[in-house]
Amino acid sequence: MARREEGGLDRELADLPPDLRWREWLRRIEAVLFASANPVARDHLARVVGRGASVDLLIEDLAVDLEGRPYEVAQVGAGWMLRTRAAYAPAIRAAADVGAQALNLSEFDLAVLAAIAFHQPISRDGLKDIFGKEISRDLIGRLAERDLIGTGPREPRRGAPYTFVTTEAFLAAFGMESLRDLPDPEQLADAGLAGSLEAPDV
Repeated sequence: MARREEGGLDRELADLPPDLRWREWLRRIEAVLFASANPVARDHLARVVGRGASVDLLIEDLAVDLEGRPYEVAQVGAGWMLRTRAAYAPAIRAAADVGAQALNLSEFDLAVLAAIAFHQPISRDGLKDIFGKEISRDLIGRLAERDLIGTGPREPRRGAPYTFVTTEAFLAAFGMESLRDLPDPEQLADAGLAGSLEAPDV
């Protein structure tokens, strides 16, 4: 008889033959990723599969299973999520401007976000050095409210001001796996954001 974990979930599925057991674990992983708006970490995914099951191998099989579909499984930071393939972005924009609705940020908000991404951890004083003016708490609040930035370590100087860093939600919002996927300065210059990348004078 199947042994059920707390919450009524039979993780091991010992009553099923190996191939069907693997297929059910695969579907559970897909269901969890589908239901989450944020990347899901390995240890969270491991809660829905057997103790001996490799989450990494299940993710690999799911990626193969989704070939030819309009969405894919993508690693974002330390977790995974389902996201629409880039080829379908024009179709989504034609139906509804989902991206703009989700972020609702001004051009200057995005420039500040780019500066934080490239210079993190950075304080409001550091941002002031880059932009030549105070960056309002309201702007920082808008970025934090959308979970695009979080607080980093305090600066080791008088007053120990907070610094800001980007989050996994930032990576997910811009389709990146890690900060290594940030565009190079030439690409940002083409987008009119080059000023936000210039290092402040020290």
